[in-house]
Amino acid sequence: MDIRESILDCIGHTPMVKLSRYSRGLSCNLLGKLDHRNPGGSVKDRIGIAMIRDAEQRGLIKPGGTLTEGTAGNTGLGLAIAANVLGYRCVFCLPDKMSKEKIDLLRAYGAKVIVTPTAVGKDDPRHYLNVAKRIAKETPNGLYVGQFENPANPKVHYETTAREIWDQTDGKITHFFAGAGTGGTINGVARFLKENNPKVKVILCDPMGSYYLHYFRDKNAVAPNRQYTVEGVGLDYVPKTMDFTHIDDVVEVSDKEAYAAARKLTRIEGIFTGGSTGMTLAGATKWVKLNTPASSALPVVFLCDVGDRYLSKMYNDDWMRDTGMLDETDLSAGEVLSSHGRRQQLVTTTPDAKLSDVFKQIKSMDLSQIPVLDNGQPVGALYDHEVIELLLKGRKLTEITVREVMGEPLPIVHEDTAGTELLALFESGKPAALVKKASGDWGIITKTDLLAAL
Repeated sequence: MDIRESILDCIGHTPMVKLSRYSRGLSCNLLGKLDHRNPGGSVKDRIGIAMIRDAEQRGLIKPGGTLTEGTAGNTGLGLAIAANVLGYRCVFCLPDKMSKEKIDLLRAYGAKVIVTPTAVGKDDPRHYLNVAKRIAKETPNGLYVGQFENPANPKVHYETTAREIWDQTDGKITHFFAGAGTGGTINGVARFLKENNPKVKVILCDPMGSYYLHYFRDKNAVAPNRQYTVEGVGLDYVPKTMDFTHIDDVVEVSDKEAYAAARKLTRIEGIFTGGSTGMTLAGATKWVKLNTPASSALPVVFLCDVGDRYLSKMYNDDWMRDTGMLDETDLSAGEVLSSHGRRQQLVTTTPDAKLSDVFKQIKSMDLSQIPVLDNGQPVGALYDHEVIELLLKGRKLTEITVREVMGEPLPIVHEDTAGTELLALFESGKPAALVKKASGDWGIITKTDLLAAL
């Protein structure tokens, strides 16, 4: 029988999947390590139980004690799950930029939640970490867990997360992409990977406004004074759990890029994640596009949090629109097809068809171009101006085949291609684009279709 002793035994051993649809257009397939599949919906379940067990072994906490922590929400949830099983109380301090869903979720697990201002420096007594430390000192049998300075944090990733990734790829992983809040994940995993294969590239994906990118480039850099809305990643200083020794590169990602990536992942892969995952995925995509690894590469992207605690923010179109994060042309080619597909089916022809027969379709259906398919694959396109030119020259269309006059094929896109990419094609002079559907069928989109769908 496969029966676990408690929910704590369900932490870890998360699956890895190919992100084949998301990777279209990249030089290699991205792999997703689905750590949002942990019981609490994030990677932080791993460090929750690890830090408590470490504190117990060192005699820092006694049964019935109170755990306090400054958290973006997910670490708090990981601690709350373990604390409820092991018999501890919890008090968590969260910056006020965190989603209402996270706060409600922590309270549902029985934790006391204190919300603190986001826009204060780390030395300010109102900073969420300082408030948590103060409460721990004032509480009998209280412990400040301290994820940003606790060595049990990167240690558990070295011992479990990294080993899982290594085993799941048979040791053939070539790149590892992750974000960093405390830095525990990327440092623990990176150290293991580099020890086993120094050639593995480790790339940190960092939100625009975080200090990490600037520190990586210049250890004397001053932290930028810029706020960002992606939760749980990036910092304005370098904590004890963050180590750049094994990091090869850092990619900067805007809030808008992060949210767009997470929403796209949900739409085309059915993987529902949060903004920090979107930030990592967007960073990985940018890095792969710039560096074009070989098609045989095995890059692993760390998907760290589930999306249901962001329904009021990044998955809410009104919030996205109000914050300037929603691109109104951020609809896919598949959605454009759905909006106009009821009008008519795609009309195609073959290279050996008589031009006279095709012209009847062009005239009766008011078509500007017809894709030419050979054995179901595009080999060209027939454009109305070419037929008109032949007629003006007095040519007999019954004596001409499509093959003789067809032009270059229309550009091919997929159902998940963004509206912004379609617009760029049309602005470059392309009259239409062929859409390769998941079913294997073809669709067609013109600039007029895109405009009508907006």
